[in-house]
Amino acid sequence: MKTKRLVIRLSTIIFSIILIAVGVNMFLGPHQIAAGGLTGLAIIIEAATGMDRSIIVYIGNGAVLVLTLIFLGREIFINTVIGAGLLPVAIGLIPQYQLVDDRMLSMVVGSVIFGIAVSLLYKNRASSGGTAVPPLIMKKYFGLKPSIGLFATDGIVVALSLFIFDVDSFFFAILSIFITMMVMGYIENGLNKKKRVHIISKHSDAITNDILHDLGRGVTVIPTTGAYEKAEIPMLMVTLEAADYRRLIEIVDKHDEEAFMVTDVVADVHGRGFTYGSGSV
Repeated sequence: MKTKRLVIRLSTIIFSIILIAVGVNMFLGPHQIAAGGLTGLAIIIEAATGMDRSIIVYIGNGAVLVLTLIFLGREIFINTVIGAGLLPVAIGLIPQYQLVDDRMLSMVVGSVIFGIAVSLLYKNRASSGGTAVPPLIMKKYFGLKPSIGLFATDGIVVALSLFIFDVDSFFFAILSIFITMMVMGYIENGLNKKKRVHIISKHSDAITNDILHDLGRGVTVIPTTGAYEKAEIPMLMVTLEAADYRRLIEIVDKHDEEAFMVTDVVADVHGRGFTYGSGSV
């Protein structure tokens, strides 16, 4: 089982690195969009000096790995070395080809690809090195939030693009960073959204029975007291897939059209029935 998980993790890391190389070589790089990071810096230096961007990434990640080992320790170094070592290879092997002529469309597609790839790396406790490491050092020694440190390092890279490219490239790079951040945020918090529903009804037993048997979801019964009538009445709490929400409303309405329901959207759910196979929670 451990071997299988390791193979899946390594395969995901390799796939993510290839995605980053595709995003840089086929979407962002051909349109001179240096959207932060070491890859963005490589695009700038390549345009200014003619040096191949894969060599620049190789040198930059080599320096980053040394800093990681010195300041962050062996564990983070091991988690970083795979991605940092593979990225320049992937950038060197993936052809530098302008796949999309429209600059705006190319920027959007490249940013989305980049966001997906980085999210997959973070999920597997890995990174591609580059500007992802300095913020971790800043957090450890200066207490600076990683998001602020990343914004600062990427901001420097984007600012440098003003001296090499035009103003349009500068703003495209900024927009690219925002799109990448949005994609990463959605993947981290949005793909596993569920609904948590609180139900107050005088027919809670019948509603509970249908939820258990028709929806296959567990129900938590919470004792509550109404402030106005001072009467005790059970409140039901159930967490379910968004696709089952309409069926839940039908169940509640069937037994009590005057039932009081409060629904929240939750970003993530772990436990039996959600992350460990089917069944009730």
